[in-house]
Amino acid sequence: MLIAAAALLSCTSTKDNSLAYFKDLDAQVSGSLPNPQGNYPIQIQPDDELVITVTSTVPEATAAYNLPMDNPATRGNLRTQTQPRSQTYIVDDQGYIMMPILGRIMVKDKTTSEISEEITAMVAQNVKDPYVRVDIVNFSVDVLGEVRVPQRVYSGRQHFTVLDALAQCGDLTEFGQRDRVYVIRTENGKREYHRLNLNNSEVFNSPYFYLRQNDVVYVEPNKIRVDNSKYNQNNAFKLSVISTVVSSVSVIASLIIALAR
Repeated sequence: MLIAAAALLSCTSTKDNSLAYFKDLDAQVSGSLPNPQGNYPIQIQPDDELVITVTSTVPEATAAYNLPMDNPATRGNLRTQTQPRSQTYIVDDQGYIMMPILGRIMVKDKTTSEISEEITAMVAQNVKDPYVRVDIVNFSVDVLGEVRVPQRVYSGRQHFTVLDALAQCGDLTEFGQRDRVYVIRTENGKREYHRLNLNNSEVFNSPYFYLRQNDVVYVEPNKIRVDNSKYNQNNAFKLSVISTVVSSVSVIASLIIALAR
């Protein structure tokens, strides 16, 4: 009983030290959080899917700038969805899309707002007061490790943070280390990682706090989870050995009894 009580107190102490976010704010009742030192909107990359809708006060004037549903010439450049006017352009390996009338447009490393402004200016040369909406529809990140619901998370927002991703996964479990949250990212063909400390509000200044498409967020388990896992594995192995020995003894005993008869 004494050993069990000591173990329980030890576990409780370890958990209490790791559950809080932004522990550097504990002494403050109110205040301001660090402002990001840069703006990190989502930038379009090859293989991204974009929905681009061109409209104006006279819809007929911009109809030709939108892809028809059954245009064979556009196959391979788009993926057709179930609803009309919701085709998605696929950004090619060089970072271009091909639009009707406007032709080839470079979109790589641009935000949806920048692409919208550029296409609006091009259409405005022939159409009065055009409106162009650009949405990315395949933005996703994978969230793994000590979260309540590990999954692939989708978003169409201009800014998507680690906290947004964790919230969609039901937050960290009590076994997740708040100071060891990793973001794995591929840049220029090279896979890189960065460790975030969610116990410190300075995390808001990190460029890795703002996620990009295809990032992987991994929450490292704490020592309690690791020890529990080892304990369960050892017990399972011991139980398997004991079960095998008991079964073997039972078979041998049955043979001996049968021979004795």
